[in-house]
Amino acid sequence: MMFLDKVFKFLKEAKVEARKINWPTKKETINYTLIVIATFLLTALILGGFDYLFTKFLNKFILKTP
Repeated sequence: MMFLDKVFKFLKEAKVEARKINWPTKKETINYTLIVIATFLLTALILGGFDYLFTKFLNKFILKTP
């Protein structure tokens, strides 16, 4: 089998498999996006809070700055 035959066979099989894809609806996509954004913001707030607390702790007890 020649190289081009293999390429065409692959593309034909990929097209068949692509038809089986179940794409999310617009509503599902919006919901998933909002979940990702909310998770990101919550994680940022938690990490920012820890950073603030550790900085205050280091400045007060370790570095002894006023």
